[in-house]
Amino acid sequence: MTKAGQEILQGAQEALSYLHGDKSKGRAHVIINSKIDVKTIRAKTGLTQAKFAETYGLSLSTLKKWEAGIRVPEGAAKAYLIVIAQHPNITREALRNAV
Repeated sequence: MTKAGQEILQGAQEALSYLHGDKSKGRAHVIINSKIDVKTIRAKTGLTQAKFAETYGLSLSTLKKWEAGIRVPEGAAKAYLIVIAQHPNITREALRNAV
């Protein structure tokens, strides 16, 4: 068997061990499955799209696409929006102090 084949087999065996409770094998990633209503999050801050994007360091174009439902936030962006939704002032202040 090739080295690549051995590595794939080892990975599959570790994944199976993890599924059977051996947490020393592999690692799990938490995926945020909830839908994010970006427009509602922004509206609760009272900011325009342009000001929201500027305040929280987001691309205005991306924000518009999220709000229009053309795209959806994923990964770190989704987590960041959850933080903004729960703590908009703290997030804004943290960003101000970081500069």
